[in-house]
Amino acid sequence: MSELNDEDGDAIPIPIDGALDLHAFSPGELGELIPEYLGACREQGILEVRIIHGKGRGALRRSVQAILARLPFVLDHHLAGEGRGGWGATMAVLAPLERREKD
Repeated sequence: MSELNDEDGDAIPIPIDGALDLHAFSPGELGELIPEYLGACREQGILEVRIIHGKGRGALRRSVQAILARLPFVLDHHLAGEGRGGWGATMAVLAPLERREKD
């Protein structure tokens, strides 16, 4: 479990389980939230992550996908299939963390 702060500065516990529900966050928080969450997933060995943005008008979906497109460790991203949220969620496939050689 990790904690991030919402727009009021209150800590929100977020389980690192491969599913990030954005409904509790403002759009302005996504630029930090998404990379931090994906980094925590990679540390746990979770390489497929579902980001739930909702269906709405698509603005949040476009923001999520633009952020994912800029992250070098995101190998692929696409809308989730019908059983995983359809166009209300985006799947991100992450590169594994590189193992560091021991000295």
